[in-house]
Amino acid sequence: MRNTARWAAALGLAAAAVCGPLTGAAVAAPASLYAPSALVLTIGHGGDAATATPERAVTLSCAPTASGTHPAAAEACAELRGVGGDFDALKASGDVWCDKSYDPVVVTAQGVWQGQRVTYGRTFGNSCERDAVGGSLFAF
Repeated sequence: MRNTARWAAALGLAAAAVCGPLTGAAVAAPASLYAPSALVLTIGHGGDAATATPERAVTLSCAPTASGTHPAAAEACAELRGVGGDFDALKASGDVWCDKSYDPVVVTAQGVWQGQRVTYGRTFGNSCERDAVGGSLFAF
């Protein structure tokens, strides 16, 4: 009986020693000084974002430095910073002339831009129109 009491006391003290520090208030430390900016960009063919099947996808992270699988991450991040992360503010370059052939291209962007949730989809008449608007952002 005395051994059982000793084992119980020893286990109780061990549990208190191990779990004691875990009972304090949990304080979440910020992981970074930068607001998160991480996106998944896709390109596909089809009439709209809901029915198009993505053919290519890349990741793009812009804080604290440009990274991801995007082939021109630094340029793409600079483009997004130039419009404040507003994909609708991306305008076609004035020096590009595209034919009017209709082969719809759908681009999407989902993720977070400077801490704000982003969901974007747009259908272009063809890949030339997409490249004129997206510049390096949709060039992958």
